[in-house]
Amino acid sequence: MNILVTGAAGFIGFHVCQRLLERGECVTGLDNLNDYYDASLKDARLERLKPYDDFRFVKADLADRQAMEELFRFGKFDKVVNLAAQAGVRYSLINPYSYIDSNIQGFLNILEGCRHNGVAHLVYASSSSVYGANETMPFSVHDNVDHPLSLYAASKKANELMAHTYSHLYGMPTTGLRFFTVYGPWGRPDMALFLFTDAIINGRPIKIFNYGNHRRDFTYIDDITEGVIRTLDHTAESNPEWSGFNPDPGSSKAPWRVYNIGNSKPVNLMDYIGALERELGKIAEKEFLPMQPGDVPDTYADVDQLMQDVHYKPETPVEAGVRRFVAWYRDYYGVA
Repeated sequence: MNILVTGAAGFIGFHVCQRLLERGECVTGLDNLNDYYDASLKDARLERLKPYDDFRFVKADLADRQAMEELFRFGKFDKVVNLAAQAGVRYSLINPYSYIDSNIQGFLNILEGCRHNGVAHLVYASSSSVYGANETMPFSVHDNVDHPLSLYAASKKANELMAHTYSHLYGMPTTGLRFFTVYGPWGRPDMALFLFTDAIINGRPIKIFNYGNHRRDFTYIDDITEGVIRTLDHTAESNPEWSGFNPDPGSSKAPWRVYNIGNSKPVNLMDYIGALERELGKIAEKEFLPMQPGDVPDTYADVDQLMQDVHYKPETPVEAGVRRFVAWYRDYYGVA
C-alpha cells in the first residue's frame, strides 16, 4: 500500500513508519520539524528512515492548505495515519494558538485531503486527555467525554467530532486512537521519563507534581505501534445496532470508531520513578509540587473494544519498558 504518515519525525510517527516499511509498504512521511523540542532528535529519527527505498520525506505543515492539497493530489495515498499535532497539556496553557493551527486547521486539511482523493481509511491520534473530568475508572470509549480540562484535550475531542462528521457525510472510514502516556526509546524530551532520566543522571532534582499522588496507564511505544498498525488494517465500520435514542459514544451508524490504547495496568508515579532509579542505580533528589492546571490525577484504559475488534491488548510491563528506554538513552547520549 501507499501510506501517508504525518508527524513522521515524531516519537510515535517514527516508530509507525519503521514498522510499515519493514513489512513492505510504501510510506510518505510528513513533518514540519518545528522547534517544540530539540530538532536534532527529529533529524536523528529521520536518518534511520531514509535508508529504506520505499520511504519519501516531505517537509510541510499540516496547516498549510495549499501544500496539503498538492500532497494529496499527487500522493495517491491508499491510507493515512495522522500523528502530527501540537502535543502537550501544559504547553497549551502557554501557546494556545498553536493547538488551533495544528490540531484543528491542520486536521481539517487532512480530512479534506482524504475526502477528495479516495483514501480508504484514516487513522488519527486522539488522547486519553479527552476523558478530562471523568472519574469512573477504567476510562471506556463508551463513556461521554464532554468535560475536557485543557485546550489540548478539547482539540483532540474536536478531532473525533470532525472525523465523525466526515464519516457521516461522505462515508469515509475514520478511526481515532486515544493513547495513554506513551514512553520508550526515541521518546519526547518533554515527557516525564525523559525528564526524570536526564535530571537523575545529571544530578538535578526531579519535579513530582500532585506530590506523587498520580497513577498513569504507562504504555510502551511498541504496544502503541502495534495498536496503530492493527487498527489501520481493520477499516472502521458502522455499528448496525447504534441508536440515536441511546447513542453509544464509541461507535456510530457511520464508519467511525474510537479506541483506547493503554496498558490497562495503572502504575503509581512513585513506583514508576522507583523502577527508573533501580535501572539507573541512583536515587533521585525529589521536589514535590502541587498538581498542575489541566492535569488529571489518574488514567486507566479500558481496552475491551480494542480486543473485541482487532484482537489486541498492550502487555509490556513498566519494568521492561523503562529498562529499554534507559538502554537507548545511554547509547544515544553516550552516557556510561
